[in-house]
Amino acid sequence: MTGAVLASIDPSVLAEGVNLMWVAVVCFLIFFMHAGFAMLEAGQVRAKNVANQLTKNLLTWSVGVLVYFLVGFGVEGLSAGGGFSAASALGDGGWVNSWLFGAVFAMTAATIVSGAVAGRAKLRAYVAYTIAISAVIYPVVAGITWGGGFLGGAGLGFTDFAGGMIVHGMGGIAGLTAAYVLGPRMDRYAEDGSSNVIPGHSMTFAVLGTLILAFGWYGFNVGTTATVFAVDGGELVLDGYASVGRVSLGTTLGMAAGGVGAALASVALSKKVDTLYVANGLLAGLVGVTGIANLVTWWGAIAVGLLCGLQLPLVFEFVSDTMKIDDVCAVFPVHGSAGVLGVLALPFVSINGFSLDLLISQVIGVVVIGAWTVVGTAVVFGAFKATGQARVTPEHERDGLDVSEHGVETYPEFGKPSVTTDGGRVVGADADDGSPRADGGEEDGADIKMVTAVVRPDKLGDIKQALAEINAPSLTVTNVSGRGSQPAKKGQWRGEEFTVDLHQKVKIDVVVADIPADEVAEAIADAAETGEPGDGKVFVLPVEDALQVRTGATGPEAV
Repeated sequence: MTGAVLASIDPSVLAEGVNLMWVAVVCFLIFFMHAGFAMLEAGQVRAKNVANQLTKNLLTWSVGVLVYFLVGFGVEGLSAGGGFSAASALGDGGWVNSWLFGAVFAMTAATIVSGAVAGRAKLRAYVAYTIAISAVIYPVVAGITWGGGFLGGAGLGFTDFAGGMIVHGMGGIAGLTAAYVLGPRMDRYAEDGSSNVIPGHSMTFAVLGTLILAFGWYGFNVGTTATVFAVDGGELVLDGYASVGRVSLGTTLGMAAGGVGAALASVALSKKVDTLYVANGLLAGLVGVTGIANLVTWWGAIAVGLLCGLQLPLVFEFVSDTMKIDDVCAVFPVHGSAGVLGVLALPFVSINGFSLDLLISQVIGVVVIGAWTVVGTAVVFGAFKATGQARVTPEHERDGLDVSEHGVETYPEFGKPSVTTDGGRVVGADADDGSPRADGGEEDGADIKMVTAVVRPDKLGDIKQALAEINAPSLTVTNVSGRGSQPAKKGQWRGEEFTVDLHQKVKIDVVVADIPADEVAEAIADAAETGEPGDGKVFVLPVEDALQVRTGATGPEAV
């Protein structure tokens, strides 16, 4: 019965259905990589620029995919030697296996650039570049290679399986060019030319973003074996999917070797395993095998991944310290140089053995793609720079792009109304007279004093409880940083060491009238004490007068 049903199925229909489903799932996986890019880049920028970075990632997809649909897809066909064929003219199947499959790769190339120009690029300049790369810069590269243009297999023979150079190498080179045109962030370099480290705000975000990208990368590489079945002589046979095992193996081994290579290089340079270098090295290893995953030997995948991980710290330090290019998220050593190394390594690690002709083709392809990318990127950002629209003003850069470009704060300042700071029970308008008062007493007439303490943030909860127990629950809390007797420490960000001499603290202000100020000071001191340097200090200051805004009461009554 089952055999009869299967015999009645047209093999070509089954093959087409499975192939379309495979490509659709792969596209969804590659799209999810944008979540990884957003997390990775947000973690590597300062807290005041996180919303700006997330907005750029959102607009890269939103603007870019529309532009690629309306213009870029047709330009890709045009640069391949055919005519301009709009994506709107495709049928249902073509919108998946032709347009959408191309779009997710195009948007990956586009979003790489955002990490290089973080912290100082105007949003309008970045969006304009997103339009340019989606409409022209990337489509031309894809057309002259994958589309059958002069660099592709039917022409020069340049080989790039899943975009090691066409997507990642191009994106990394574009990011480096854009960062050079924009110039470094404020305070990135001292007057004597030495580098100042500007750490990102969240290692957790950076590592989580890395792992999300690595997950999506299986769609990027393995998914490029885009056709599962073909029909040969009326029978179903494996098509591109026949190489899925080699692609999966190469992707996994290259990823792992990249992380190991970066860790080894980090130890050699700084005597420590730098977390961010390991994360970036893992991605560099993935980039390295992306262009060769269908042809690379197992040992070749390890060798290329290891090489891409090892080069990461060296190239990053050369770019940042020697060339003085402020590549914030290290997009060039992760995507650019790793992509170049990967496709150039193919003739040496291919299952087909060494080929001089292939090596020459790979070199020419890298030079052509690199030159086109540099020129196209420099023209767009150069035009905006010439008109003064490339980067934000120094004042806006100092304040942060979240506020200046978007009017929002990713992390609202400490002590917003949603945060309870009184350390006691909530009392309403009908609370009884026995509830704690702000001044800690029941009668007016005493002098007003302010008790100010600068203490460890983790002791805030204990201090609030201690104040509530002496009926002085009202307080104002501010996040501050400073230094006193607590010794400075050494920090490290992507292999570069810096001094941490301003320590995170909280400043607590308590104004009292009828409760002795020394009791408040002692309660704070007892609750804040750990016995280690850096516990903080408590100050008692006189307050000349007070005015309650709502009632107009003055003096101790206002407190």
